[in-house]
Amino acid sequence: MRLPSLQHLARTSRPSRTSSRLRPTGNPPNTALSRPALRPYTSAPAEDTDGEEDYDFGAFGVILPEEPYVWGVSHITPRAVPAHIARPPYARGEGVRLVLEDRPTQLGGADERRLREAARLARDVLRFAGSLVEVGVTTDSIDGQLHDYVLSHSAYPSPLLYRGFPRSCCTSINNVVTHGIPDQRPLQDGDIVNIDITVYKHGFHGDTSRTFLVGDVDEKGRELVKITEDALEAAIGVCAPGQPLNLIGKTIHELLRGTKYSVSTQFTGHGIGEDFHKSPWILHHLNDNPGVMRPGHCFTIEPCIVQGSNPRAWIFPDGWTASTENCARSAQAEHMVLITESGADVLTR
Repeated sequence: MRLPSLQHLARTSRPSRTSSRLRPTGNPPNTALSRPALRPYTSAPAEDTDGEEDYDFGAFGVILPEEPYVWGVSHITPRAVPAHIARPPYARGEGVRLVLEDRPTQLGGADERRLREAARLARDVLRFAGSLVEVGVTTDSIDGQLHDYVLSHSAYPSPLLYRGFPRSCCTSINNVVTHGIPDQRPLQDGDIVNIDITVYKHGFHGDTSRTFLVGDVDEKGRELVKITEDALEAAIGVCAPGQPLNLIGKTIHELLRGTKYSVSTQFTGHGIGEDFHKSPWILHHLNDNPGVMRPGHCFTIEPCIVQGSNPRAWIFPDGWTASTENCARSAQAEHMVLITESGADVLTR
C-alpha cells in the first residue's frame, strides 16, 4: 500500500468522450463513489483520433464521484480502536515520519521476527477479506469486518488515520487504480476489487493486496487480473542481494511489452518495517534508480496494471481515490519481499 504524496496528481484531469460499452454505477444512498459525474467517459485512451487505440475495455460499472461533491474526508467518522491496542506514531498525533536514509532490517534477531509476524498477519487478513467478497456486499461492510479482525489479533489497521485516511483498508473497484475509500456501494456482478491491507503489530507494519473477482467477470477483466499477478511474480523472481532495484521495473516493462496493458508510473512500492513507508522506493516502470538490493531490505512490490496505453490517474474530490483518466480498468497485486543473505523471501505469501 502506497499512500503518501498524492498531491502531485492533477485534480483537474477529467475523463473525456463517451462509450456505450461501459455501465455507469447506480446511486445508492450515502454512496461516496457512485453515479457518473464530471464529463463523459470513454473505453479507449484519450488520444488524437488518428492514433486512437482500437481496443475495447469490456463491460463494467464505472466508479465516479457522487454529486454534489464533498471535498476531503472530514465527513467520514473513523472506526474506534480500543486503548490497549498499540498505535503507530502517526495515529498518536505525532505526524508521519519522513524516512530518507536506507536502514535495512537486522536479520536473525527480534526485528526480523516481528517483521515476519506482521507480514503473516497481513496475509491472513487479506485471505479473510477474500472470503467476504461477493455480489451485494458493501466495501464499508468489508472494511468493518476487517477492522474487527485486525483488532482481535491485538494489531492496528495501519491505513486508519494515516495522513487522515478515514478507513482501515483501501478498496479500489474497476477504474479506481488505488486508495479507494470503503463506502456503501454494493459490489456488483462483474466488478473487480483490489483490497489493500496493512497492519501494525509489535512495532512493525505488514502490507499486502490482491484484486478479487466479483461474480461473473468478463474475459477482459479476468485477463487484466491475471497479467497483474504475473507482473508481480515476475518482479519477485528477480529479487536477490546485489540485484539493481531498477530490475523490478525493467522486468515488468518487458512482461507488458507488446500487450494492451501499461503500468502506472504514479504509484510506487516502498520499504517497510517500523515505518509504513521508507527507502528503498520501488518503481514499477523503466527507470534509472541507482540502488541495489541489500540483505535486510524489506520492500513491497505492488504494480498497478491498467488496460490500454494510458495509465495516468486523477484524484477524486475526497483527496484519495485515484481513477484512470479514461475509466479503463486497473488491477493491483502486492507482496512484501525480504532480501536475505542468499536470496529473497516473500513474507506475505
